[in-house]
Amino acid sequence: MASENNSQNSIIKELIQPFKDLAHTSRALFGLNLSYVLEGITYFGVVGLLAIFFNKYVGLNDIEAGWMVGIMTAGITLSQLLLGATVDWIGVRKSLLIALLFMLVGRIMITISPTFFPGSGIWSMNHIFVMFGILGIIVGYGIYQPAAYTAVKKFTNENTAAMGYAMLYALMNLGGFLPGLISPPVRQSFGITGVFWVYVGLTVAGLTTVFFIITNKAQKQAIEEAKSENGNSEKEDDDELSKMSAKEKMNFYIKNFPLRDLRFLFFIFILIPVQTLFAHNWLTLPLYTSRAFDGFVQQNFEFFVNLNPILIFILTPMVTALTSKKNTYEMMIIGTFVMASPTFILATGATFTNLMLYLVIMTIGEAMWQPRFLQWVAEIAPKNMTGIYMGIGQFPWFLTKMITSLYSGWFLMNYCPADTPQNLMNTEIMWLYYGVIAMVSPIALILAKNWMLKGFKTKA
Repeated sequence: MASENNSQNSIIKELIQPFKDLAHTSRALFGLNLSYVLEGITYFGVVGLLAIFFNKYVGLNDIEAGWMVGIMTAGITLSQLLLGATVDWIGVRKSLLIALLFMLVGRIMITISPTFFPGSGIWSMNHIFVMFGILGIIVGYGIYQPAAYTAVKKFTNENTAAMGYAMLYALMNLGGFLPGLISPPVRQSFGITGVFWVYVGLTVAGLTTVFFIITNKAQKQAIEEAKSENGNSEKEDDDELSKMSAKEKMNFYIKNFPLRDLRFLFFIFILIPVQTLFAHNWLTLPLYTSRAFDGFVQQNFEFFVNLNPILIFILTPMVTALTSKKNTYEMMIIGTFVMASPTFILATGATFTNLMLYLVIMTIGEAMWQPRFLQWVAEIAPKNMTGIYMGIGQFPWFLTKMITSLYSGWFLMNYCPADTPQNLMNTEIMWLYYGVIAMVSPIALILAKNWMLKGFKTKA
């Protein structure tokens, strides 16, 4: 009995301690988290209404509106590849401020476009003005995301790093859930532009948060604390690159450019198979739950499609707390395996129990590996190269969205077609294929483990 109590106390302590460690971290990290949740609400709130905005206020049809939304989402991913180095050159605080300023201007342009440019149709002045606003958001996010994760690396220590990345990932998913509570009452009273003005206000709040909370003094103090608590001086100095000449900076980047790192390239691209399950959340699950089910699931399919973000917000900090001391690479293997495996549950049939098991187990797997992916990329990045590594690390996600969209429709048409009796569908085969695809990632990570860890000296 005493042994059982000690074991329970140990689990509780292991669960609570990372939260305690994170609670005692710096003012700068608090400011970053607050900014990130505000920006998460704003991004997901805008993107969720953007297609309807293009329909109603710009006069585009469904196909054209979908193209415009795709330009923004894919553009954000590509911009991180091109602009991720900004944070390495000018530092975290300046990068965050510049990024939020770009996004603020972009969102204001989108919101005021119907008032000042009431024309409609593709390539109308209204449409062109809105697209310049979207360009501002694309540029802003290309800097903001790498800056945020670079900040976590700078502002955390060995005890708080895993939870720092996990909280940022969880807050992003909280941001994906909260617009569902904020938007409807505002939209019903003031229309979509009224909602967009709310998000403009939240962007101002995020900009103010960075300016007044992540001050130069707070940033310096956070970095110094992280250095001392790590017992070394390996934390990066924002001023180091600024002391180099332009030629020295260019030589530094050419020498350390991420695309020359074969292990980094393997790592980010081998995750594409398991990441296809993310894309299926919006490419496959809405149609699958509305066609292969009846009754409550069919009538409320949006609820099940959107369970993942709120589950991630709840589960990620808890899972990370229990696994924060585990080897990062091994957690990547276990997490991708756990995420991929429940796909085979759906391959046994379209039942409510199978659907819920898939959603919960998949989310647990995601919570195990996705924040660790961000941590791994930050850890393997050479000094003063974190921003560009984080930026390029997002490129496979762009490819995932593109590749999955090429075949998901074919599988739906052949195995889960519309206007077809459920007993004539063959969704089991569809999910079997998807499970086999997703399993490529953990198997490849296992096979490459010795090569990936060779000479790697960090906690990973």
